[in-house]
Amino acid sequence: MFPEIRFSDSIVIPTYLLFLSLLYCFLIFYTSRRAESRRQDLRIALDLSLILMVAGFVGGRLFHIFYEAPQYYFQDWSRIFQFWQGGFVFYGGFLSAIAACTVYVFIKKISFIAWADFFAPIMALGYGLGRISCFLAGCCYGRSCNLPWAIELPWDTEHLARHPTQIYAVLWELAVYGILLQMEKRRLHVLKPGEIFYFWIFMHAIGRLVMEYFRDDFRGSLIAGLSISTWVSLCLMCFAGCWLTFQDKKKLRL
Repeated sequence: MFPEIRFSDSIVIPTYLLFLSLLYCFLIFYTSRRAESRRQDLRIALDLSLILMVAGFVGGRLFHIFYEAPQYYFQDWSRIFQFWQGGFVFYGGFLSAIAACTVYVFIKKISFIAWADFFAPIMALGYGLGRISCFLAGCCYGRSCNLPWAIELPWDTEHLARHPTQIYAVLWELAVYGILLQMEKRRLHVLKPGEIFYFWIFMHAIGRLVMEYFRDDFRGSLIAGLSISTWVSLCLMCFAGCWLTFQDKKKLRL
């Protein structure tokens, strides 16, 4: 783990923020190339990318502030703007981004599901690589274990070997990304609009459930013994699973 790059006592760059900034620049480039290769409107693709970034940033931050650690921020409101220290919830950002993109496509009168399919592999890749920043920062850590690949947190006074849950998420989501690309190659022959997006939702939710099971960091108050992210994952998995099953039945009737 490498939480910061220290040039001097007064110049310190958090690797979490630096990595995510570089990742977003890469994803913008990847989105533009992907839009060109698929003959999609580049301006709309970049507009949606900006909406995903801004709405995701704001939603992820607010969810963390008001659900995970409200007392910490209410003691000093200036802490809300110290985002370089971390403090984001993926599902808060994801749901906010989906809502914002829905408004945009409604105003533009374009297909939400077509662009959702377009962005599904990008979101899978972004989420997968983004978890590397969590590993560098040492957040989202796992429970103690005795496995050969267990890791120790540099600041853990108990010196416990823990599950590298961040790496689990990276490997799972990159595998899902590869599957989505293979699905796209067969799209015109087999898949219906929306299947790539909802398949990503379904597979992401499964991977997140696994990650949540092994995590040991504080994620806010539990609901019936489960974290809020676990409940969101269960809901998304059920919703996407029902959608995919319904589409399969429609194909069988055809």
